[in-house]
Amino acid sequence: MADFFSNLDDLVAESEVVIDRWSGQAHPRFPDVVYPVDYGHLEDSRSGDGAEVDVFVGSARGAGVVGVLLTADPGKWDVELKVLLDCTAAEVEQARGFCSEVLGIGGHLVERDGSG
Repeated sequence: MADFFSNLDDLVAESEVVIDRWSGQAHPRFPDVVYPVDYGHLEDSRSGDGAEVDVFVGSARGAGVVGVLLTADPGKWDVELKVLLDCTAAEVEQARGFCSEVLGIGGHLVERDGSG
């Protein structure tokens, strides 16, 4: 039986990663909010909100899916997950802090345990 992270590996492997907002780029609606890690989506995927699956992409090329962030946005009334792809430990913390402290949508980290 495939586990959650194995399924995410397959989804990532079969999808094109599209970066919409680069590290250091301002949020399109909130110019004071700057992305700390590249952010985008998995092309032709579907998330719970009907949009494509969100992804933070770090600098640890080849690391793969290292975890996910669970978010709950009271402004949009939605709950999502954001895939952490090729992220270092520092980039994971930057993405978590960005979701939690900057955007205010939480950022509960579910780390991959390494057992795949």
